Amino acid sequence: MIRIGIDTGGTFTDVVALDETSGAMVSTKVASTPDDPSRAFLAGARQAAALAGADPGAFVHGTTVATNALLEGDFAGLALLVTEGFRHVLEIARQSVPDGYGNSYFWVKPDRIVPLDLVREVPERLDATGAVVRPLDEEAVAASARDLAARGVTAVGVCLLHSYLDPAHERRVRAILAREAPGVAVSISSDVLREYREYERSVTTLVDAFVKPRVARYVAAIGDRLAAFGAPPFAVMRSNGGISSAAQVTAQPITTVLSGPAAGALGASVVATAAGFDRVLALDGGGTSTDVSVVTGGEPRLTTEGVVGRFPVKVPMIDIVTVGTGGGSVAWVSREGGLKVGPRSAGADPGPLCYGRGGTEPTVTDAHLLLGRIPPHLLGGAIPLDADAARAGLAKLADEVGMEVEACAEGVLEIAAWNQANAIRQVTVRRGLDVRDFVLTAFGGSGPLQAARLVDLLGLRAALVPRDPGTVSAFGLLTVDVRVDDVQTHVVAHDDLDLVALAAAYAGLEERGRTTLAAEGFAPADQRVVRAADLRYAGQAFEVRVPAPSGPIDDAFAATTAAAFHAAHRERYGYAYPGDPAKRVEWVNLRVAGVGPVPTPALPRLAPGSGDPRPTGTRPVRFAAWMDTHLYDRARLGAGDVVAGPAVLEEFGSTVPVPPGFTARADAFGNLVLERA
Repeated sequence: MIRIGIDTGGTFTDVVALDETSGAMVSTKVASTPDDPSRAFLAGARQAAALAGADPGAFVHGTTVATNALLEGDFAGLALLVTEGFRHVLEIARQSVPDGYGNSYFWVKPDRIVPLDLVREVPERLDATGAVVRPLDEEAVAASARDLAARGVTAVGVCLLHSYLDPAHERRVRAILAREAPGVAVSISSDVLREYREYERSVTTLVDAFVKPRVARYVAAIGDRLAAFGAPPFAVMRSNGGISSAAQVTAQPITTVLSGPAAGALGASVVATAAGFDRVLALDGGGTSTDVSVVTGGEPRLTTEGVVGRFPVKVPMIDIVTVGTGGGSVAWVSREGGLKVGPRSAGADPGPLCYGRGGTEPTVTDAHLLLGRIPPHLLGGAIPLDADAARAGLAKLADEVGMEVEACAEGVLEIAAWNQANAIRQVTVRRGLDVRDFVLTAFGGSGPLQAARLVDLLGLRAALVPRDPGTVSAFGLLTVDVRVDDVQTHVVAHDDLDLVALAAAYAGLEERGRTTLAAEGFAPADQRVVRAADLRYAGQAFEVRVPAPSGPIDDAFAATTAAAFHAAHRERYGYAYPGDPAKRVEWVNLRVAGVGPVPTPALPRLAPGSGDPRPTGTRPVRFAAWMDTHLYDRARLGAGDVVAGPAVLEEFGSTVPVPPGFTARADAFGNLVLERA
């Protein structure tokens, strides 16, 4: 069977096709179509199928539809239903000021995701144990539903107090909304996030409701286009590092907000693990942004503290930090006269100046071209580049800041590299990790271009550039299992644990996970459930997520989980209190991941090389000064070949500059290992 992974990016849509019988893989890229991403999806599918020489049997897709909808910020038609007395939950929020109070004089609180006039109170109440204090007033709900429908509301989020303990009231509200306001998309918090903290639960539920119609339309459009291939199975990447059927994703689209970046982290994890590295920084450099994540022991780190734009999204997702620096990021001059790069991007249309499609501002790609770091064409000649246009745009920018044009281009690349370095520090230093212990895995179309500079800036051990780096995210889509995550708040002191109640709560989570996996086509024998728990010291306002063992839930289970919490707390914060009776441990949330395994493709091995490959030519490249630099066709390298800088290695989807003082070695899988000579 031919399986095809398609990852939609801001500039290009990347495609990898895998023949599961022979293990052969082919990859390609097509220009993204932001006005309708499904057009690029179909174009990429056709191109990959032609290269593979067979019709596809299944698709896996990484999408940015939900993310883009949030970043656009147009939330017209969205409403919220809350328990009576909690109408101002969005207004109060967390009373936090971005970047601390040092900037508070200049900060204006942004508009809420739902204006106060579209927040409706529902007469009902549960207490903190889930007991009904006040029954649901169904007529009041019906009246609110009719009023919101009359006001043109298209999506409603429902977040009632303590509904994570008993969802009956929320489910009844959903039924009334379906009856009184047909056609309105509805999300209830007990489906989206069975977890306490009303503000975060409300926002996460609203985000799910808001993107639901858009994701449904997009998935339907993809389904229509797949009719050209006989409508093969279609799965979508989730932010948690798993995939689900299109139907499951349509029901809970919030799980796709970091769909594409998650695939990149997983693809990098497979490649780096095969190459023998277990502490890895995955850097996915695209046309619009750079996504950075940490991989340890072959697994990307997960978080439930994610943020998309200005909104907290508390669903499980790979811990990714995104910075607005990519190949298409615009270089500009601030009001104070300083040179800046990003976050604004030229995108796929019109693109950088050198694309010759009407771009009017210089970008990172233009700077690379001016300095000779990239060839005069991309994608094997499919995109010719206009060096004169790049120079003219950068010369104008250089005049504004009073610099020579080459120095200005170098400044653009240096700022871009520091932007990426700061993102790496956010997922390492700010998480209690020493960045010097890691190897950088740089991929994406623009990621490898700055790999050597990041090794220097951060003192990294080395950088790894995978084979076909421009399509690692699409390859990652073919390496992941079906996965469904569930959570249940269960607050209790460790010393007061009721093991019977704990076992019952985990059993309920596991049953829901198995039911979902069965709906995805996995037999009970093929299903796997993975437990975790969020614990904290009494009095803390945050939790630490730790793995919980399988098997019976007994005293040994509780002790093992608590010990894991102490160890994780020490790693993250530098201290812990095991055995201190004054520092009581609390259990807060129980978590279960249901996993349906999908075969991971084997990485092809590279034939041995001569050790000293021959260059294909030379051109002037600027590394601090202009140098006559050897060029190499990466596709001709064999395992064990070593290239000493200065050099530039070129391939279909990316380019790897090797500065003076660095070497690039091809390993057994075709990866390039960049190291200080």
